[in-house]
Amino acid sequence: MSPFGKVGVIFGGRSAEREISLKSGGAVLAALLRQGVDAHAFDPAERSLAELAGAGFERVFLILHGRGGEDGTMQGALDLMGIPYTGSGVMASAVGMDKWRTKMIWQAAGLPVPDYALLDDSSDFAAVETRLGLPLFVKPANEGSSVGISKVKVPGSMVAAYRAARQHDPLVLAERFMGGGEYTVAILGDAALPAIRIEPMTEFYDYEAKYFRDDTRYHCPCGLPAEREAAMQALAKRAFQVLGCRGWGRVDVLLDTDGTPYLLEINTAPGMTDHSLVPMAARQAGISFDDLCLRVLEQARVG
Repeated sequence: MSPFGKVGVIFGGRSAEREISLKSGGAVLAALLRQGVDAHAFDPAERSLAELAGAGFERVFLILHGRGGEDGTMQGALDLMGIPYTGSGVMASAVGMDKWRTKMIWQAAGLPVPDYALLDDSSDFAAVETRLGLPLFVKPANEGSSVGISKVKVPGSMVAAYRAARQHDPLVLAERFMGGGEYTVAILGDAALPAIRIEPMTEFYDYEAKYFRDDTRYHCPCGLPAEREAAMQALAKRAFQVLGCRGWGRVDVLLDTDGTPYLLEINTAPGMTDHSLVPMAARQAGISFDDLCLRVLEQARVG
């Protein structure tokens, strides 16, 4: 008899990341079933919240990505229903989804973030290019999985990148390019898992490189000296705590060319696909995918 009771695995949804959520949720559901958990799929794009409330779930593994699931919306609904769920609560989920407000909170806490600018239709794009330098990145503030991101390398091309990002979100950011490498640190409970260095073969770590290409290289161990990796892990844990996150998540970190780490963004419902980073870091720490899913589920709570 599973100690978790009847478990709902909520995945799919209506966001731009639906395809990835379906893959993540399918993998989590299969893992829980293998471990004898009474787990059931629930897709809020196909079933109503009334059905969710009446399903008799004693806890929920929430593996929706993007809007409607990673932004505090579903967390609030589950709080009102009194159903424990995995991951961060309403506030941390909502803030973590918003890259602009996340950066401001981290800055207020004295944590390092790459220089950036908030863009709108009246922005002086040439001045932003001059201040941040080229190349730079333009991205929607409230999307994940690199949806809507452009790398701007040619002077004068920021306007097109802004318009592309603007299709996904009214809040658009320009961000300084950091040339020292991209890393990620998964958080599980109170522990930071081994860091991963990401080496895409594409122009940058875009949607295809994240989920569908087989030539992206992931280095775990990450190759940094132990003391520098430990400092990165401590920075990631602090970033996680400052936002009020809980349970599990993933903090993305960029290095400058001199090796200084800067916080890029946080994922409060990270991917759990065969290309995903949290399972990779867990394996390096000696935690199987099935055990990882159980550990995340164990931390489900309300509020």
